[in-house]
Amino acid sequence: MTTSLPVEMVTIPAGLYRVGCDRCYPDGSVRCYPEETPAREVQLDSFQIDVGPVTNAQFRAFVSATQHLTVSELPPDPTLYPDLAPEERIPESVVFQPPPATVDRSKPLSWWSLVAGADWRHPQGPESTIDGLDDHPVVHVAYADAIAYAHWAGKRLPSAEEWEVAARGGLVDAQYAWGDELTPNNRWMANIWQGSFPWHNEELDGWFWTSPVGSFPANGYGLMDVCGNVWEWTNSIYPAATDQQERRIIKGGSFLCADNYCVRYRPSALQGQTVDTATCHMGFRCAKGGS
Repeated sequence: MTTSLPVEMVTIPAGLYRVGCDRCYPDGSVRCYPEETPAREVQLDSFQIDVGPVTNAQFRAFVSATQHLTVSELPPDPTLYPDLAPEERIPESVVFQPPPATVDRSKPLSWWSLVAGADWRHPQGPESTIDGLDDHPVVHVAYADAIAYAHWAGKRLPSAEEWEVAARGGLVDAQYAWGDELTPNNRWMANIWQGSFPWHNEELDGWFWTSPVGSFPANGYGLMDVCGNVWEWTNSIYPAATDQQERRIIKGGSFLCADNYCVRYRPSALQGQTVDTATCHMGFRCAKGGS
């Protein structure tokens, strides 16, 4: 496809909302991670949020208008990485590479690689393209890239709490954006991994990598792709030790989240990501108004 969805926004009304998670299941079928507990109530002002994550076509329009170079297209910042040898100071980004069956699943670095030439135009590496993927979410965007796009669009990034409230679609304490059942009526509701992660993706949902925005049902507020497809940046700081790089909270999980390994595609789940990191499964959506 060569077109993208229009930039539409949904208004989330002001109110008191419940976020986080307290529901832990002993059998591990559904679980909460420590960073998403406890469940709590938050008061939010009314705000607007994009219906879907920013697409390749939308990001291309931004780059065409501003000549913006993403973090992945630039050499690593020498102030952050002073010990890099000259030959290592090259543009690169993080790409998932399915490992051999002998790989120990407790060692996640075994299926991630820094690939020279991987960027938003080349999501799997320099030989790949986004031809025909205009309506897929843009990936390989670091925090600064998302902020730059949002500023150009007259918007901002949502906070983690705003993002979660919007993603829940009006449901309270539900595990997913559509309820508590992963596959209601045997239907896959999000682009996530099916099969034994990280070795084999059965692609029962129809996709291995990203999917076009809107390929799965919208939530109760009309938002799409809030579970799976790509992780999304928020403007909320992720608490970290003072000697670590700055991290921001990302939400939503991605096409690499698997029910047998990582269930962070649930609205309450979150992760901290260093702001200079870009990957093949991380994008963003914008917000307006509110705080």
